[in-house]
Formats: sequence, C-alpha cells, structure tokens
Amino acid sequence: MAVTKSPAKSDRNARLSAEDWAQAALDLIAEQGVAAVAVEPLARRLGVTKGSFYWHFPSREALLVAALERWEKVEQEQVFGQLEVIADPRARLRALFDLVAHEYKSHVVYSELLKALDHPVVQPVIGRVSQRRFDYLTASFRQAGLPRTEAQHRARLAYAAYVGFLQLNLQLHHARLQHEEFEAYVEHVMATLIPGA
Repeated sequence: MAVTKSPAKSDRNARLSAEDWAQAALDLIAEQGVAAVAVEPLARRLGVTKGSFYWHFPSREALLVAALERWEKVEQEQVFGQLEVIADPRARLRALFDLVAHEYKSHVVYSELLKALDHPVVQPVIGRVSQRRFDYLTASFRQAGLPRTEAQHRARLAYAAYVGFLQLNLQLHHARLQHEEFEAYVEHVMATLIPGA
C-alpha cells in the first residue's frame, strides 16, 4: 500500500494565490481596520510562511492595493452587475437599496476604509467607489423620471443617508439595529427617496 505524503510547506505556499492573500487582507480590514494589515499575522492566519507573501507581493502596500482592488471589483460585479437585468428603474432602485442594506460585510469594510481616509492607498479607492455610486444613483433617478438636477440632489441625499448611517453607528458605537427596526428604516428610506415608491 502506497503512503501519500502530505504536501510540503513550500507546495502549500506556492498554491496559495494572490487572491487568497487579498481576501485575507480584506477580512482583516473588516475585523480590525487597515492598520492591522501586516504580513506576519496574515501568514499565521493562512497557515503559511512569509515566503508565500513575497512570492506574490513586493510589499504590504502592494497587498493593500490588491485587497482594495478586489473589494472594488467584487462590489462592481456583485452589486451593479446583478441589477442590470431589472428593466424598471424604480424596481431597480428598490433592489439596489435592499441589496445594499443587507450586505453587512461590505458596510464593515467601507466603514473601516472611511476611518483610514488619510491613507494614500485608501483615499483614491474611496474616491472612485463614491463617484461610481453617485453616478449610478444619479442615472437611476434620471431613468425613474427625475430631471437632471433633481436626480443629482436625490442621489446625493441617498448616498449621504448611506454614509451617514454608517458613520452614526461608528460614532455612537451602536450595535446593529433589531431586524424589524432596521427593515422599517430601509422601507422608510426607499419610500422617501424613490419616486413613486
């Protein structure tokens, strides 16, 4: 009977992808913030040596860039991508509000990135994501029948409600709202902001 050897540590290091490292960094950002992203703790978390990291990235900064690019790409594909099949603009806005309201991990990552806006890698990503979200909201409100200026105002108000809700929770150290209370709040936001909702 042949005995199968367990893979050597170097084999495991080689199999760990840059995406694995980027996802682990994102998970750490969600749990402890941008400052917590460091090679050694991530290597321990992934059960590999630091050599695995340097196989994929030249520096911590490069890993942080990859993690934030991953977050940005996943949001683009998962949030905006799945909404494009909804033809009715009001229904699309409702679906967007509902989807965003219930995507907890994305909120946590975004909140942690807001705390690190002075970081040179974080600031441009937040700038791009915020602009993309604002443009998408504006276009959606235009498609729902609002004139351009009113659509921009409504988009700004919707985005401010989202960011403000996150900031309020951070500042007041609120735990998540009870399910019924949160659902009522989301419904109120939709009824207030979506034309004809």
